Amino acid sequence: MLDQFAVKQLKNTLRNGIESNEIAGANLLVLKEGSELFYHEDGLADRETEKSITRDSIFRLYSMTKPVTAASVMILLERGMIDLFDPVSRYLPGFKNQTAEVNGELVPVHREVTIHDLLSMTSGLLYGGTNRTGRATEALFEEVDRRLTGDSPMTTQEIANRLGQGPLAFQPGSYWAYGTSADVLGAVVEVASGMRFGEFLKQEIFEPLDMHDTGFWVEPSKRERLVNTYQNNSEGGLALFAGSHLGINHRMDRQPAYEAGGAGLVSTIDDYAQFASMLLNEGTYKGVQILRPTTVRYLTSAVLNEKQQKGFENWHMLTGHSYGNQMRVMTDSRRAGIIGTTGEYGWDGWLGAYFSNSPQDKLTVLFLTQKKDAGTLPVTRKLRNIVYSCL
Repeated sequence: MLDQFAVKQLKNTLRNGIESNEIAGANLLVLKEGSELFYHEDGLADRETEKSITRDSIFRLYSMTKPVTAASVMILLERGMIDLFDPVSRYLPGFKNQTAEVNGELVPVHREVTIHDLLSMTSGLLYGGTNRTGRATEALFEEVDRRLTGDSPMTTQEIANRLGQGPLAFQPGSYWAYGTSADVLGAVVEVASGMRFGEFLKQEIFEPLDMHDTGFWVEPSKRERLVNTYQNNSEGGLALFAGSHLGINHRMDRQPAYEAGGAGLVSTIDDYAQFASMLLNEGTYKGVQILRPTTVRYLTSAVLNEKQQKGFENWHMLTGHSYGNQMRVMTDSRRAGIIGTTGEYGWDGWLGAYFSNSPQDKLTVLFLTQKKDAGTLPVTRKLRNIVYSCL
């Protein structure tokens, strides 16, 4: 499927991204119907010691954690353990008696935030910003970071309850805005299942899918495989970045009290490929069923109404897409700024992790790198454009 010219272009494009200091290194995996079509690695995991990226390199996923969290919610949904219209306050008392900012004033919410609001990012919870909600969230995560390695680190449920006690940026369900909803979902899973969130993921997803390098921290025996993170410097080059962010211990050297459903996981390209393949195969991977086909089709569908979609369309690089259940979904391939297929879904992460599943093409694209403030980089779009142009 990928001709020699396309293979050469993929390798050259990744090499150019490294030589221009867009990234330090990365690996790229393309699967067709769950089978490997192309794999390539290039660049350095550690520029200081000149250690190369390898296939088993471990990367911080940040927001590419979110689809895994959404899948865990679907497991509870299938088992009748939750209802998507349950008020979040049923699980987390911090979500009782909330207020929302409307026209610059705080007013009582017209209804409670539901699990469905969390899944669709229409809850009114934000990551940061200049309004009351953003300032409250930033102050909370500053406290989380201060306590991160001390004697009293904040827990998953404690943080979620604190998020609920802050003001919402808008009335629940009235708009779309990116924020901490998935972190609250992790706490909901804890309460509903009676297990720590990380243990639930391990038992229900990671172990059945043989994702042995995926979790909320890196054990000592694996730590040499954890990739360094880099940031732009003032001279057009790259400098080491080692700061913690959003309550995530950058060193990943201890089991955290806060298992962040929105940002906390580490993984390898092959581990995440098994999760992505499970979704593309409608819930089953190598004979192991995690979810049922109807559930996966719901999980990977756009859910925003017309008014909510206006909020999502402020993210101009996702023109031609909508959103649902912690993932982008391509709804109009003609308007998108990338080559792709309607129905394709996936997400990315703050440090550059990226995945895409195309049910129509039975294609998975995975790209892992570690660059501060990366999200979906130009080099990422270039690589996937080469792949999708071959279809």
